[in-house]
Amino acid sequence: MDNMNQIVAQNLRRLREERGLSLDELARVSGVSKSMLAQVERGEGNPTISTLWKITNGMMVSFNELTARPNMPYEVVRLEELQPILEDGGRVKNYSIFPGDEDPRFAVYHMELDPGSRWSSEPHFRGTTEYITVYAGALQVRVGEKELTLGPGESLRFRADVPHAYQNPGEERTLLHMILTSP
Repeated sequence: MDNMNQIVAQNLRRLREERGLSLDELARVSGVSKSMLAQVERGEGNPTISTLWKITNGMMVSFNELTARPNMPYEVVRLEELQPILEDGGRVKNYSIFPGDEDPRFAVYHMELDPGSRWSSEPHFRGTTEYITVYAGALQVRVGEKELTLGPGESLRFRADVPHAYQNPGEERTLLHMILTSP
């Protein structure tokens, strides 16, 4: 399995060059510093989910296009072989299971949130929908002004083109799967 930082690095460079953007221009439209963008393009460091969302929003591409692995006729994915994207000091881990390689309008993620951890997301593209299923622990989800709490075996669907956030309010690790669909 390819290293996620290298996949993001290759995709970022390709997408940026396809759009004719310099690092300076991408820094201006994304709000991410030129030095951070250069570091991401070299596959160095561990960019946060928030940083990657700023980049994709600045380039007006889906998150999936930045994390897509090369196409294969079939693929077995083993969680222990994936490198997660980290948030909240490493307490939120987002594993890109199927990042939209075959269909950039559809992606599947596995997330792990340590007790007390939280992550706030920028609005996604207009019309994006998230589908979340909790398998262990508890998850508080804030969508706009509405806050919901989910437990094991509960699922939520919501329009993700508004600010939204996740928090583990419990004492045990929260495990969930997330599917994103884009128009």
